[in-house]
Amino acid sequence: MPQSLHAEAAELHTHAAYAHAAAECQHSTGDHISTQDLTRLAYERSQEAAQLSRKIAQQSPKSMEV
Repeated sequence: MPQSLHAEAAELHTHAAYAHAAAECQHSTGDHISTQDLTRLAYERSQEAAQLSRKIAQQSPKSMEV
């Protein structure tokens, strides 16, 4: 399994987490337009990360299953 796929998935998860945190901060300031944009970005990154994680899991050797 190429390490780059794992690194890419980790990066997408990190981007999603930062976008969620930024959306939370914007929400507290009352800037609901920015909050919606950041929430959408967080959702998109979360979906991309989940999709890539599923792809990695499908490609993993069966011996690594728990």
